[in-house]
Amino acid sequence: MDNVDVVVVGAGLAGLSAARSLVANGRTVAVLEARDRVAGRTFGGALANGVPVELGGQWVGPTQDAVLELIDELGLETFRTYDNGDSLTVYDGTIVRYADETFGLPIESAVEVGRLWEEITTLAETVLTSAPWETTDADYLDRRTLDEWLRTNTSDTLALRLFRVLVPALFSAETPELSLLHFLFYVKSGTSLESLVATTGGAQESRVVGGTHRISERMAEDLGDRVRLRTVVRDIRADTDGVVVGFAGGEIHGKHVIVAVPQALAGRIRYTPPLPAARDALTQQIPAGSVIKFHVAYPTPFWREEGLNGFVLSLDDEFNVTLDNSPADGSCGVIVGFLEGAHARRAAELSADERRDLIVGNLVTYFGARAAGPTEVIEQDWTAEEFTRGCYGGRLGAGVWTQYGRALAAPVGRIHWAGAETSDVWNGYMDGAIRSGRRAAVEILAGED
Repeated sequence: MDNVDVVVVGAGLAGLSAARSLVANGRTVAVLEARDRVAGRTFGGALANGVPVELGGQWVGPTQDAVLELIDELGLETFRTYDNGDSLTVYDGTIVRYADETFGLPIESAVEVGRLWEEITTLAETVLTSAPWETTDADYLDRRTLDEWLRTNTSDTLALRLFRVLVPALFSAETPELSLLHFLFYVKSGTSLESLVATTGGAQESRVVGGTHRISERMAEDLGDRVRLRTVVRDIRADTDGVVVGFAGGEIHGKHVIVAVPQALAGRIRYTPPLPAARDALTQQIPAGSVIKFHVAYPTPFWREEGLNGFVLSLDDEFNVTLDNSPADGSCGVIVGFLEGAHARRAAELSADERRDLIVGNLVTYFGARAAGPTEVIEQDWTAEEFTRGCYGGRLGAGVWTQYGRALAAPVGRIHWAGAETSDVWNGYMDGAIRSGRRAAVEILAGED
């Protein structure tokens, strides 16, 4: 049986960041990854013409210092997401061009969105991100779903519909599926609601040249044969002396283990002795979002000729959030968009051709007849991924933070937890994943002192 100081389960950004920190501090590690690749929820693809596209997480932006510094350290580069020109909002069959902060809504609804936005901002500032369950009025905020709060606080139908599109765009889940406290925590962990939804100046500002999966690939290259692919962890046995991590065909001994996989998958590993009830219950109540991501390629980014930046927000349609994802040189046009939440669940029952017809039909509505003839459509259904089971990340429904939140990142003896959902800064994002891996490494190193 192999022996190392720390076994890391999962070779995504969290697991690899943890392993990298531990190796830098002289510890021996083994990283066990179930897939035949590293990078987890970041995943590289390519169009037929060779242009790289990101099938998973892809954008980075201001205040995401951990990922931006790591990109630079690894010798990678970024480029700006195209954001010149007008955006489009679609509602009740009307297509509105806008270049201000109104989201293209009628003035009354735009003002109401602004009012709700300010209330959310004020509430989010009250959240203690390091311990959301200790937030003032935490019980009250956690008992309510976000949808309940929205319905209570506005009678403006368009404002309500707008938030019911924006929220799935952030969580790949519907407004009734997460607690108000979780939504507010998420907003504050990502700086602000404006930061979460913005392109320039926000979380969608930049992309990594070649794709974000290259961050994990560079880290894995540095770690060398410490990373083992196609190694599906089935069980973890822990006692006061160490841990034994079992997988198909073998097992490995360590002083500690870091479980750096999505929470739902962490709950499917068998633990001996069983996990504390709160920790086990927590994994049962952090489902992943439902999302199918699409890249739709065209010979040119023709929408730019019409003064559009490719950003669409539709209150009418299923393929309702799109952005310009063309290469930096504009050598071809690419629209990226998503079927999220309930729309993704419905679309998963369709054939690939039916999904293609659905999204192309929506793009024709937004951009006209030239959108009818894409050269290629690539889809990635994250709900069908065996070792992910959904994206963008896990969400906490009503009551979960206050009942079980303390167990989210707290070690269980020699078992430590990492992953984007366990971070209190940029929770659910690549930056948060990196921070969580480093935090788990620090826990282990500090415990040795």
